[in-house]
Amino acid sequence: MLDVWEVAIPALTGERKRRAYVCLPDGYYDDEEKRYPVLYMFDGHNLFSDAEATYGKCWGLSEYMSATGTQLIIAAVECNCEGNGRLSEYSPADFAYKDGVTVKGRGKKYMDWLVGTFKPYIDGNLRTLPDRAHTAIAGSSMGGLMTVYALGKYNKYFSRGAALSPSLWVYGDKLAEAFGKYRFAKDTVLYMDYGSREFDAAGLRKNSFCTATSALIQKGVNVTARIVAGGTHSEASWERQIPFFMQVLGFNNKE
Repeated sequence: MLDVWEVAIPALTGERKRRAYVCLPDGYYDDEEKRYPVLYMFDGHNLFSDAEATYGKCWGLSEYMSATGTQLIIAAVECNCEGNGRLSEYSPADFAYKDGVTVKGRGKKYMDWLVGTFKPYIDGNLRTLPDRAHTAIAGSSMGGLMTVYALGKYNKYFSRGAALSPSLWVYGDKLAEAFGKYRFAKDTVLYMDYGSREFDAAGLRKNSFCTATSALIQKGVNVTARIVAGGTHSEASWERQIPFFMQVLGFNNKE
């Protein structure tokens, strides 16, 4: 079951509204005592409906949840679609973009809102298991970058995450240095992947992926790193990885 409503993030876009989504597991209303883990995700508009997806193809997460009976609540928010708003909100650091434009990283403000406003709202209105052990985060591309950042900077809220095709290039040659500042509890779990065709298109991504994987392992993170044969930077490719990262995150059963 999918619920959709509107929220505002005052620190980023004032009172301008954007959509928020919650996908409830099958049987949620059958047992009024049962509580569920929560997976927070980025780019909510791309997750559940082809009609709302930026490129006309979503992840198909509603269908996956129904087909598998996965006992999990998924909560997500639409990105900022104005100009470079998405790049800015989904980056923890300033970075150089096309034509010499500098994008100001406002990822901290976004995450402060997510853990300070959105998560309390979800926990206060749904039967969640609100503790860190039952709270995860996931995203792709810039959302994948934010997932790794959230696990490091906001580790007291999230114990596990999935970063698909993360935009690690944002850090440039300071990638290892940036990860070195993060603190991860020893039980932190991260699934991280890249499509082989993405590597073919941009050689620097391969170096960044290797550097990130090594740095995270050195920090004690329980990393599952995959190279997806034939994988591309697209919702269709990311959809095919759902069973893999759900298993790594421990959300692959009906219990």
